[in-house]
This record gives sequence, structure tokens and C-alpha cells, in this order.
Amino acid sequence: MRLRRTLAVAALPLLLATVACAPEEDASTGSVAPSASAGQCETDNLPLKTSGQLTVGTDSPAYEPWFVDNDPTNGKGYESAVAYAVAEQLGFSKDQVTWVKVPFNSSYAPGDKKFDFDINQISISAKRAQAVDFSDGYYSAAQAVIALKGTAGAEATSLADLQGLRLGAQTGTTSLTAVRDVIQPDTEAIPFEDTNAAKQALQNDQVDAILADLPTAFYISAVEIPQSTLIGQFQPETGQQEEFGMLFQKGSELVPCVNEALAALKDDGTLADIEQQWLSDVVDVPTLQ
Repeated sequence: MRLRRTLAVAALPLLLATVACAPEEDASTGSVAPSASAGQCETDNLPLKTSGQLTVGTDSPAYEPWFVDNDPTNGKGYESAVAYAVAEQLGFSKDQVTWVKVPFNSSYAPGDKKFDFDINQISISAKRAQAVDFSDGYYSAAQAVIALKGTAGAEATSLADLQGLRLGAQTGTTSLTAVRDVIQPDTEAIPFEDTNAAKQALQNDQVDAILADLPTAFYISAVEIPQSTLIGQFQPETGQQEEFGMLFQKGSELVPCVNEALAALKDDGTLADIEQQWLSDVVDVPTLQ
């Protein structure tokens, strides 16, 4: 599953849409991060878990196209590349970045964190922001629906067509919430521990279709389950973008410095270059209404 397929990854979509991995209804934190004070973001002054070292969290397995070969340290994949670009902007070399495993569902739980920030397709939301802090958004994505070719799921052309199907998604994600709140299927949505379990259930005919954020769904269909088809994408809340943000321990003084780094990467085109490399914007995916 972790074989690198560069050409397939390069064909992944970067479409202007909205939802990723948060189950809350409100994608806004409801507050504005404070600006950095003079000298606060100098490398030696950064408030870090370990002096001279930037500690970054993500889940394991770390999925394509966000990471490559389940190895966050290689700098390959969209989120790995973004993390290292932010680190460099903050003044850290690659060997000064340390990765730690953080299960997705525990990342946004209250309490002390063992990382400086976590990057793992975690959507910014007001509910989560009660317990943790977020950076500005670094990516936004639509939801997408995957079904096996030649099945009832593959015949769906609208959200209404999905209501009579068995649908599932990873627990704790916006994908699962989109099933329950937007599609509202006739039978209860099936939660899975992770994306691997959801993919296996689809192949075992335990569900008719699964949901994931669009780049992940495209990779699943194009590379991991070639007998599947990406039947469409949709925006759960029209006009409201829901974005991935880096996650911090509540009250972290590192947030404004990471926001400055992200702003610089956007301004100089680095973030756009990373998106183009790992999440191409050339694929045409139907919109489900």
C-alpha cells in the first residue's frame, strides 16, 4: 500500500471546495490569533517542547498523498513538505525536526501535548478550539465519495441517490459527519477506526460507498483500489470553507510565529508550489447535488 506512485500522486486534485477532517458544524475558531511581538519569532526565542528542536506530531499510518511511504521524515507528500517548509521559515534545518506519533482522535483532546504542532488533516473548528489552538488554514478540500465499479454505489449521481446506500467513513472526521448530517442515509452511517479499515470494508461489500477528503479519495481510487471509482464531490456547507490547520496545545505562544511562517510561504509562492507538486489541480470530479 505504501509503494510510491509519483505519477498517480501528481494527478491528485486541488479543487476549491470545503470539507476535510472535522466533525463540528462551525469551521471557524471564533477568535483571531494574536500577532507576534517584536523578537518573539526569532529562532532562539521560540517556545518549544525541546530547546533547539521543533517537534511535529502526526498519526501513524500517515496516508498518501499527505505523506509518502508512511514516513513523515522524508519531506515527501503535501503535509510533510509543508511542515518542513514552515520549519525552515522558523529557522530550523531538517535534522532539527523530530516527528512523534499522535493518534488523530487524541490530537484535539484537552491537556498537555508532546508536540509543538500537529499536522494531520485536522480541520479548524470552534468546538475543537475550546481545547486546542490552530494556525491559519493551509489547505481546504471537498468531500468525495468512492464506490466499487459495477455496484449500486457507482450508479449514484446525486446526494439523494446515496441515501439508500450503506455508507461509512473514518470515525471523528468531517467525512463521517457529512454522511450523517448532509446525506442522512436511511441506515446508520458506519464509523471505521481509520481509512484502511474503511477501504477494506468497501472491498468486502460491508458498505456500498465510503467518504474521504477529495485528495485522499482520489488517491484511493487511482492507486490503492483501482477497481473503484470516484463518483463525485460535494460541499457540505455552501459558501463556508473548512480548512486544515496545524494544531497546538491551548495557549501556545508558537501560533503567531507559525502563522507568520505560513503567510510568508503563501506570499512567496512556496505553498502553491507544494500544492502543485503533491495535489495537482487538473482533475475533473463531478459535483453531487
